[in-house]
Amino acid sequence: MIVSASRRTDIPAFFPDWFFKRIKEGYVYVRNPYNPNQVSLVDLSPSVVDCIVFVTKNPMRMLDRLNLLSQYHYYFQFTVTPYGQDLEPNVLPKDIIMDIFKKLSRSIGKERVIWRYDPIILTDTYDMKFHADAFARMAKDLSPYTGRCVVSFLDIYKSNAWSLSDINLIELSSLRMKEAARMISGIAGVYSLEVVSCAEVIDLDDCGIPHGKCIDEELISRIAGYRLNIKKDRTQRAECCCNASVDIGAYNTCPHGCLYCYANFNSLIARKALEFHNAESPLIIGNIGPNDRITERKASSCIEHQDRFAF
Repeated sequence: MIVSASRRTDIPAFFPDWFFKRIKEGYVYVRNPYNPNQVSLVDLSPSVVDCIVFVTKNPMRMLDRLNLLSQYHYYFQFTVTPYGQDLEPNVLPKDIIMDIFKKLSRSIGKERVIWRYDPIILTDTYDMKFHADAFARMAKDLSPYTGRCVVSFLDIYKSNAWSLSDINLIELSSLRMKEAARMISGIAGVYSLEVVSCAEVIDLDDCGIPHGKCIDEELISRIAGYRLNIKKDRTQRAECCCNASVDIGAYNTCPHGCLYCYANFNSLIARKALEFHNAESPLIIGNIGPNDRITERKASSCIEHQDRFAF
């Protein structure tokens, strides 16, 4: 089983104490986002967890405790964008974030730190020239600390449409996407960075950017030294190439407040989420109530061959 921590919220930034408590206890409760009284008990023991994939904008509060994950394989999808507080109101200044990125990479190795430059948003302020300059500057600075960059283009959902309604967005036509992709691919090549796309319908292969996987069994196999027998995640969008995983986060709980975020349906609820967080609870937010139904989720390792092999 692969654990996603998490597409739904930033666990390393805001819930690290809770996460390490769950690792110590060996299990976690996860509410069904569409049926809140249905709660899954997810086994977090090393014997069934093949890898943990962290998705974050700031893992600083985890760095001095990574030794507690010595029995697990893991890697980080680390988002570093060039936007200001107009789009990312509660994200730390980027020079600080990039220093954290480097510190993490020095601690666990560059293969286990993936740089996410996403989503790509075009506005009067953040135009193509802005992205060309910003990506070049950031690629030069971060390339010694990572080997892969993940890019995607802004998607408008019901959850973020209202937040973005006052932003003067420039339409991301196929032509503009291809232009941005060629620019990014060209710059990345200078710094020997592999670039892949995330859940994009458009084919960017001719721009040097193939479809990628954020939950990637091939990367996990290289990190862990064994192959996994794991299928595509059918719970994600059709264009998502990720392998199946179990997400232990919750929607509407990330205080970063990024205007483009798809995981916060209600910004007010998201800002108040930490008030209802109890690091001692098996749930990331709140506690088990009398109407909750707890069901143990079947979990097992997906290792294809127990014998280790060299890549």
